[in-house]
Amino acid sequence: FAFSPSVVTSSSRWMNKRASSKVITFAVANSICSFDETDFAGGVGNWPYTDEDFSRIDKSDDTRFYDSPRFVTHIDDNAISALTDYYELEMSNKKKGEIDVLDLCSSWVSHLPEQNDSITYGKVVGVGMNEEELAKNKQLTEYYVQDLNKEPTLSRFEDDSFDVVCNVVSVDYLTNPLEVFQEMHRVLRPGGIALMSFSNRCFATKAIAMWLQADDIGRLTIVASYFHYSAK
Repeated sequence: FAFSPSVVTSSSRWMNKRASSKVITFAVANSICSFDETDFAGGVGNWPYTDEDFSRIDKSDDTRFYDSPRFVTHIDDNAISALTDYYELEMSNKKKGEIDVLDLCSSWVSHLPEQNDSITYGKVVGVGMNEEELAKNKQLTEYYVQDLNKEPTLSRFEDDSFDVVCNVVSVDYLTNPLEVFQEMHRVLRPGGIALMSFSNRCFATKAIAMWLQADDIGRLTIVASYFHYSAK
């Protein structure tokens, strides 16, 4: 789990279709912490959260909230640079050949590094809420409009179809993270990586209750627990 002034990035490698005993951590500069299965009260698959944990101040339809495009960035320039550097580090360590990426909660920019001698993209697929934003994203090869809080499955994608799944500053808005993380697990190829980045900024009315109640380390723990409890 890596930290920069405005963004924390968590990474997990699912090396196969069974639960790994450890959530592996990497950092752009310094690692804050790491987690293993002994850090969680329950075993893999024993989901501990209740509906109250995912309640929100604004319970209205998310489609209305995201109806108008927002062509802005939600983290500062230093955080964006750190995130892109982190992506480049992780992707450079991947297999040779093309890398297929799934960008969940995607928008008009994905913060992915440019292709270079170490990174060549195959498909870069965005799943997001606003079609105008997705259409402006030059890094996407295809995109789909989908509300993951209403439809958390990724059924249009086959098993083992991506090398990287990423989500930029939106994991705190997921009200069905178990299903979303299970689907991430399913669509990732063996040895694939899931990269979740999040900030101390958010739309408070749309963030889930336990996120608002947690501090930065608590939020790291929440995301780590999603990886742990959703693995099979």
